[in-house]
Amino acid sequence: MRGVPPPFPSIVVSMVQTLTDSRQSAQPMRRFKVRKIGIIIASFAFLCTVACNTQPSNVSHPTVNASTPTQAANPPAVLPPTATGGFDGAQAFEHVRKLVEIGPRPPGSDGIHRAQTYIISQLKGIGCPIEEHDFHGSTPLGDIAMKNIIAKIPGTGSGIVLYTTHYDTVRLPNFVGADDGGSGTGTMLELARIFCARKTKSTLNTWIVFFDGEEAQGEWTDRSSVQWSDADSTFGSREMAASMALSGDLKRVKAMILADMIGPSDLKIKRDKNSTPWLTDLIWATANQLGYANVFVNESTIVSGDDHLSFIRRGVPACDLIDDEVQSTYWHTPQDTLEKVDPRSLAIVGHVFIETLPALEKKFR
Repeated sequence: MRGVPPPFPSIVVSMVQTLTDSRQSAQPMRRFKVRKIGIIIASFAFLCTVACNTQPSNVSHPTVNASTPTQAANPPAVLPPTATGGFDGAQAFEHVRKLVEIGPRPPGSDGIHRAQTYIISQLKGIGCPIEEHDFHGSTPLGDIAMKNIIAKIPGTGSGIVLYTTHYDTVRLPNFVGADDGGSGTGTMLELARIFCARKTKSTLNTWIVFFDGEEAQGEWTDRSSVQWSDADSTFGSREMAASMALSGDLKRVKAMILADMIGPSDLKIKRDKNSTPWLTDLIWATANQLGYANVFVNESTIVSGDDHLSFIRRGVPACDLIDDEVQSTYWHTPQDTLEKVDPRSLAIVGHVFIETLPALEKKFR
């Protein structure tokens, strides 16, 4: 058992206070009602470790604190596909790179048209049956043409599972959305490669969906100017949920799983209290069995606005996977660039997605 540490130097106390003050003054994130105290405590614990490193060498320091600086400076190598159910994190990362090279991708822009061409060509190239759903979003900027892209992998039964993400970026100057808009898209393209290549059909129809128009529409100048509302956001998911309700397909959906901002090298995905509890439990149990309990952590957050809510409001079980700890760093800033995305994190989430499907098959057989 570790002994009582010496009193903290005044500089540590000052740094903790500064951290607390800066977190409290940060702009609120449109997707989150963030639980800030956990972040402050984690930062405080790290400072304690640094302050107390003059203790004898036989004192054991907690691994999570001691390794954090090294992990941030030198992200671990990508996990090989043989360790992640065939999911290639490097290939998922390459998709993100291609999207970032396009530049900003807000709805209706030349950038998003190029992103659509890229996504569709990739899906066709790996033999996925795809559908393009064109619609118009009524926004404060007027009607904007938008497109949902869906890869439909047929199953042997009638049930449907949706793996989803958004591929548009917020309309901000020089915003390329490597994590916010890119990481989920790259992951879903690689997931499509895995699922579309399978010769044995699942009992569930597996649809991989790329939503347009998730972000609020406006001529924003910086992240503090972005005004998120239910009417001016999630255009693609609301359109798809409404269309499926009209066609009768919505009642066939067993689960909707959303990936949004899953790229950080120190990825921490918390349980969203607005997501469906049994589906969250199933995904977290799968992640734990695969050894990813340090990524899918047993902490809670509240995601107050994202694409999964378009389905939850219509009675469909849904779960949002999102790292909510980026709001005070690069979120909705030009700093959301390629180096913010770690192939290893994409591989972990992709592996969990692959193994979640048989868990859902077992639940609904």
